[in-house]
Amino acid sequence: MALPLRFSAQAPSSRLQEIVPASDRFEELSDEELESDYEDMGTATVEEQAHIVYLDSVRIPIRDSLVTATSEVEDETAKVILPYLEGNPNGYTLNSFGIPKLQRKRHEDMLEMIVGDYPAHFASLDAARPWIIYWGLQSMTALGIDVSQYKKRGAHTFSLSQHPDGGFGGGYGQYGHLACTYAATLSLAMCGGAEAYETINRKTLWHFLGRMKQADGGFTMCPGGEEDIRGAYCAAVILSLTNLPLELPPDAPARKHGLSNFADGLGEWISKCQSWDGGISATPGNEAHGAYAFCGLAALAILGPPKETLHKYLNVHLLTHWLSSRQSSPEGGYNGRTNKLVDGCYSHWVGGCWSIVEAATTTGLWNRPALARYILAGCQEKKGGLKDKPGKHSDAYHTCYNLAGLSTAQHKYVYDEQVNNDIGSGDFGAPYHWKTEGQWDGQDVVWDKDDVVNSVHPVFVIPYMAVYEMRRYFEDKEGF
Repeated sequence: MALPLRFSAQAPSSRLQEIVPASDRFEELSDEELESDYEDMGTATVEEQAHIVYLDSVRIPIRDSLVTATSEVEDETAKVILPYLEGNPNGYTLNSFGIPKLQRKRHEDMLEMIVGDYPAHFASLDAARPWIIYWGLQSMTALGIDVSQYKKRGAHTFSLSQHPDGGFGGGYGQYGHLACTYAATLSLAMCGGAEAYETINRKTLWHFLGRMKQADGGFTMCPGGEEDIRGAYCAAVILSLTNLPLELPPDAPARKHGLSNFADGLGEWISKCQSWDGGISATPGNEAHGAYAFCGLAALAILGPPKETLHKYLNVHLLTHWLSSRQSSPEGGYNGRTNKLVDGCYSHWVGGCWSIVEAATTTGLWNRPALARYILAGCQEKKGGLKDKPGKHSDAYHTCYNLAGLSTAQHKYVYDEQVNNDIGSGDFGAPYHWKTEGQWDGQDVVWDKDDVVNSVHPVFVIPYMAVYEMRRYFEDKEGF
């Protein structure tokens, strides 16, 4: 049998440019990059032969003969991605499995810039400041960097973005928003310590969340804003970590509709977001999406033990089928919707769903090594940080969620009600009973010890200790 050849790398075709708008198109490799990366396309090395054989083994055996714009884009995308899974165009040092090592130093250098000062032309990102801080700090903790040095800076930054009427906005003078409040709360939890925690005005926050609670059980993202499943998840996280009373404030509009508790109708509302194909959508009746699936599952895991809440409010069998269908073949990464392209951020948004689903069902439901292979081989940027896919640029968002997905693949997260009996006994206390039960050691592991990142809490997506210390601080605090 002839030795396998490297995948013939070609520049993306003109057809791809025709069917993908410039604003949505994945960034093409330049001629210079192509020449430097793929000049020698001869017989594959031993490592490349093994990768090619593996990728052939995970290809879907049945292929629809109907050619569509979608199928053509998928094929063109594979031409860009597969050379990175078969070979090593970036010239990274390989681990013992022939996979690029985790480029820690490159990523650490990039993250230091992410949490640093920004030039004037970045003013358009001002409203996203809490998110940039969260993505940067969480990525650092995953890589084992001590972020306590950011305690004072974090407390100062978020004290300026907290609105007098409650909640956090993107920056100084901006209205409170649940997404910004979620990112701010998680960031302050990672900074740790009384100074960071006391930045949060819990009384005005309680009233702010009360105004977001809707009569149908869900939450809007801001006053007069959209009601979707992000609101359900963000509100549940904030209420749980800051140990706020679940009783609705007296001025909460939802009280006029008979609701008295933040949890009232929440599980039922999330249930309505499960779509006909098993996934979870932003709002009832919409298309299922990977990020919304995680938001819905994590919110239910805050309401109570996953084995209880998931089966009570969702068709778990149908959900499992939909989640499984999101893992792309042969790439191994995940897409966010049916017939969409693989994207590194879904390493968490979909990959992160599995720990919660397995806590309610059984283990071994997904392909961990395939995801890790995609992240290490296809999503690391030479200049530092992680990205959507080859041909894209790295950023804080994709760095955070690729590393969170890699952590999920490498560690066994287990729900155990016997864990932390001294914490989480009150409202929304279920998520404090998770633990990491060692590293995953199944067949086909593709990472060495140096490639392993730190564990991440499967519901809050920050370090375990950051979760427990913030909750314990507010449990010990009397009143607001």
